[in-house]
Amino acid sequence: MRLNASASPLRSAAIVVSVFFVSVCAADDSTEAISATDELMSHDGLYPVSSSRADAAWARPDMDISAYDKIMLQGVGIQYRPGASKRFNRSTSATDYYVLNADQKERLKNTFREKFHEELAKSTRFTVVSEPGPDVLLIKGGLIDVVSYVPPEQAGSYEIFLDRIGEATLILEISDSTSEAVIARVVDRRAAEDVADRFQRSNRATNTAEVRRLAGIWARILREQLDHYASN
Repeated sequence: MRLNASASPLRSAAIVVSVFFVSVCAADDSTEAISATDELMSHDGLYPVSSSRADAAWARPDMDISAYDKIMLQGVGIQYRPGASKRFNRSTSATDYYVLNADQKERLKNTFREKFHEELAKSTRFTVVSEPGPDVLLIKGGLIDVVSYVPPEQAGSYEIFLDRIGEATLILEISDSTSEAVIARVVDRRAAEDVADRFQRSNRATNTAEVRRLAGIWARILREQLDHYASN
């Protein structure tokens, strides 16, 4: 990533975190919000960034990222919240969640992979590559505590309307691709919900569209902010 020559390593590392979830108009203030005190240091040398729009964010204050102009994506898996129900009945609470079958899990994984590759391929500053190198940032992404509010297909012939189809926590790590030293980590939880109509008919087509929309939100923020900071 190309930064101004006057940018310090501290500012550079904080920019990595703000790349994802800090708005462009607030960038100058937020990139200095890293708290580099020993008692706050994580086990892998990262420090919290307090002004990120993500639920939590950390950055390494001693890394200069100005030499990077390529991105390598790597998925690290999806974890589901335990205790989900396998059956649905009309008296089920709206807060109950359900087990995903193997096909649904595969579609979820593929959707997120495709949306991130699709969005980052639009970058005007970074090239998506498949091999590590000295100028390559490794971005690892995974989903944890995934919850599905979509009842099983055996729910019956009556229609089901949902205000949200599920929730997930995204974890992103940016690392140097050769050493794999972590430069920044971001954790953010969001729901896949219909923003136009509070309740939406639940079927395979609408549910897939909502999952793609959620994946697209995260992927688009990543691409737009990476391009913004690379051009400064």
